[in-house]
Amino acid sequence: MNKICTYIERKSLLYKTGVEYGDYTINHVEGCSHGCLYPCYALLMAKRFGRVKSYDEWIKPKIVSNAVKLLQKEIPKHSNKIKFVHLCFSTDPFMYGYQEISDLSVRLIGLLNEADIKCTALTKGILPLHLTESSNANEFGITLISLNEGYRNKYEPFSAPYKDRISSLYQLHKKGIRTWVSIEPYPTPNIINQDFKKILDSVAFVDKIIFGRLNYSALVSQYRPQKDFYNSMAYQVIEFCKAKNKDYYIKDGTMTNHLKINQTASLFSAHETVAMAGE
Repeated sequence: MNKICTYIERKSLLYKTGVEYGDYTINHVEGCSHGCLYPCYALLMAKRFGRVKSYDEWIKPKIVSNAVKLLQKEIPKHSNKIKFVHLCFSTDPFMYGYQEISDLSVRLIGLLNEADIKCTALTKGILPLHLTESSNANEFGITLISLNEGYRNKYEPFSAPYKDRISSLYQLHKKGIRTWVSIEPYPTPNIINQDFKKILDSVAFVDKIIFGRLNYSALVSQYRPQKDFYNSMAYQVIEFCKAKNKDYYIKDGTMTNHLKINQTASLFSAHETVAMAGE
């Protein structure tokens, strides 16, 4: 079902982000219908700065109606400084069930590609197959922190089913598009006890894996061996990626020992990496 959005206007769209390993970004939608309850960092910030008042308001997305005009105006101002543009750090560019948002995202990616600007995108929705018609420099990814639909229904209640996310990503991979997965924010075993190898194996076809801990959660704080747990999970990601010759990135604060730098530096010298703040 194609869900309906409301609209807002903004004075600017394209900006340099301070997010870890980000470059430039656009957020052409306010709010996110996926309604994640980890809690969601983007919602916490939106409430803190008065952009939304409540969860119920947040999950009713508002499209930036002048996004195309803004981007057309702003690309010439910034293009010589941009390495890549990420969609999105505070919303989802392919929000599940919102065709209008997906279509706008594809159009904005097209505008950036026409200016020879690479795009990266991350979603908890479905990646449209016609992204294969975009620049082959682009990179598209999904967030995947579980394969358990019960967990998704509880913590990512209005997002796309995990199998559907993986399938849409695999379809792009088969067409030669560079793909990645963000395994973040990953929960501790007192929240859900999972077979981590099964999660990694489900996305073994991707080119890059990003892994990060779950922050701002009382349940994680209550799990006393959390540091050892996240170190162990991060090592599994590193070894998995090294064995399969994949890029990887471990988010700051996830590992608590010095081996992180030693084990990632050689891969990062060869490829750009991008990480997202836990949406």
